[in-house]
Amino acid sequence: MKHFLTAMVAGALLSALVWAQGAHRQAKQNSLIQLSGEIRSLSQKVAPAVVQISVSGYGPLDQSTGHQVSLFGRQESIGSGVIVDPDGYIVTNAHVVNGAVRIRVALASTPSQKDASEDSGKLESADAKVVGVDAETDLAVLKIERKGLPALVFMNSDDLRQGDLVLALGAPMGLPNSVSLGVVSATARSLGEDNPMVYVQTDASINPGNSGGALVGMNGLLAGLNTFILSQSGGNEGLGFAIPANTVRDVYLQVRQNGAVKRGELGVSGQNITPVMAKGLSLARDHGVILADVEPESPADRAGLRRGDVLIGLDGQPIVSASQLENRIFRRRAGDKVRLTILRGKEELTITLAVRERADASSLLARLAHPEKNLISRLGVMCIQIDKDVASMIPGLRRQYGLIVAAKSPGGQAQFIDLQPGDIIEAVNTIPVALIDTLKSLLDQMKPGDPVVLQIERNGQFQYLAFELDR
Repeated sequence: MKHFLTAMVAGALLSALVWAQGAHRQAKQNSLIQLSGEIRSLSQKVAPAVVQISVSGYGPLDQSTGHQVSLFGRQESIGSGVIVDPDGYIVTNAHVVNGAVRIRVALASTPSQKDASEDSGKLESADAKVVGVDAETDLAVLKIERKGLPALVFMNSDDLRQGDLVLALGAPMGLPNSVSLGVVSATARSLGEDNPMVYVQTDASINPGNSGGALVGMNGLLAGLNTFILSQSGGNEGLGFAIPANTVRDVYLQVRQNGAVKRGELGVSGQNITPVMAKGLSLARDHGVILADVEPESPADRAGLRRGDVLIGLDGQPIVSASQLENRIFRRRAGDKVRLTILRGKEELTITLAVRERADASSLLARLAHPEKNLISRLGVMCIQIDKDVASMIPGLRRQYGLIVAAKSPGGQAQFIDLQPGDIIEAVNTIPVALIDTLKSLLDQMKPGDPVVLQIERNGQFQYLAFELDR
């Protein structure tokens, strides 16, 4: 009887153990099914706000000859974009729409749960116009004439943490309405001191065509804009990068309001401190940022900053590298107040100063060279009008007017004549040309075979180019 009771108890315990293990497996399976369902619901919710962008325009062509002449031609490309306002405002990468003549946006709708087939989503196309481009952040704002569109809301990307789950949505390889899952690998990845940008790094699968697509957090908010990958093969290797949502939002709002982005600067140049530098300059610390230059009459100069000051903090946050200093100032606007904490010798000082608007001459030519306006089709060149801003960027000009040749087309007549990028066209058959419309009008009045003599300035010297118009 005793053995019988023992066997019964043992059997009951074994049954309970088996039941508990089964219940645990079932609970674990249910959790995975629940997670899968949540991700599916989230992707269906946010996908309609991610669009495919088709671009037809002009761009640089690959050159196998090694010739120094810049060539451009018609190109077709595909990227992605994110609707951020129901009235048709879309953010994407600047490189997606670079050189665009026509932009078409495919508005994707996701299939319902009742009809989950991939091909059930319908695509509706709309023409888009460029509201503005910010080359420095590689961002562009587009507008389509639609109302009541699904839109994503910006999150505070400073709240992202390493390991957070994210979805990457876009049109990789031209495949619309694609989604991949990954984690945030790093929240503020810097790619060198010469690049003031920081990026969200993710292992979510990103491939060509994903540029301009959405990186979405598990809260359904826009965490960043997918922009590029690092790869030895050309495809995804788990090193994808997105522009943080805070940067995207700042650029979007400025472009929408002003058509361009205005930034501030302090008038300082920072440099990373090395142990050798610290020893040679007798610095109080062997790491951080030293002010290598303070521009005369700049806000920094007027506030009392000096060469050799060691910067240790900005608005109460520590500064550990020169690139971090650039990153912190990157989104500042003219008039913003900043509080710098510095070491001068062994004395710690706090200095408050206002940033000034930064001149953006480096991207001036790129913004002016709009294909439809600047293309001189009868010559096969793209030109830029000289104004006071452009003239200030070209020292030694003999005359303060004319048209700069920015690029040549391999299919245009310019490939057969000695007209080079950087040449300045000042007259056509003795008639001065200061405007692109003037040059176009003069050429339009000519017939094939008519003589054309261009007076150009090249490397500070005048010369003539004579040829017959071929078409």
